[in-house]
Amino acid sequence: MATNGLGPRLKGKVAFITGAGMGMGREASVLFGTHGARVVVADLNKEAAAETVSLVKKAGGEALPVLGDVAVEADVRRMIAEGVEAFGALHVLYNNAGVLWKDRDRSVLETDEAQWDRVMAINLKSVFWATKHGIPHLRRAGGGSIINVGSVSALAGFTRAQDAYTSAKGALISLTKSLAIQFAKDGIRCNIIHPGIVDTPMQAPYLTEALRQEFQAGIPLGRIAHPREIAYVALFLASDESSFMTGAELVVDGGFTAQ
Repeated sequence: MATNGLGPRLKGKVAFITGAGMGMGREASVLFGTHGARVVVADLNKEAAAETVSLVKKAGGEALPVLGDVAVEADVRRMIAEGVEAFGALHVLYNNAGVLWKDRDRSVLETDEAQWDRVMAINLKSVFWATKHGIPHLRRAGGGSIINVGSVSALAGFTRAQDAYTSAKGALISLTKSLAIQFAKDGIRCNIIHPGIVDTPMQAPYLTEALRQEFQAGIPLGRIAHPREIAYVALFLASDESSFMTGAELVVDGGFTAQ
């Protein structure tokens, strides 16, 4: 089990991670597991969730797959309940699930209502459901950490418009701050991570070699992020090391928005 000289940073904690079947969610699941957390792996894809659970166990951690659509309240309520029933509590709620449909989510002039609504449901409403049904369990545990995944798209405009995605991620900033203030008295912290471009399966269909080079040229650190680099930021927010941090935005973009 990894310690980094600090001991297992999530020992005794139960973490519920949405979109845990691939990419940043999978990396976080494995990393959290190696640091002592029992991980509830929430995903729509049964095979992907099972593979993540297998990787967590292979790394020495403990995990449970729960299946459902994060945009559907009944599914989210059930998945959280299954995790709490299995592991006895909930301490970390990591709202990682999201979709990035660059071929369908474009300018307001080009995006149809069905695509707009689905992007909003997965990227924003899912956090509404997860916090609605997760916060009571965090309260019962005596407090905990909510981690939301925003995007640099919420912080800057882009000529390649993804207006539904951008709007959802922008709304998450406001929701994060509201939750942070509302539930501070309960010992519940809520913070948001804004990743830049990350080399994930979600990005892969759009990352041609030419576009990859274009992105790298526009990032001061000169490269695209690895999912593990976002997972380490989430690990910090999930751990007691960030105990005095709430309502904060952590930008992890290789310097892109600092230009």
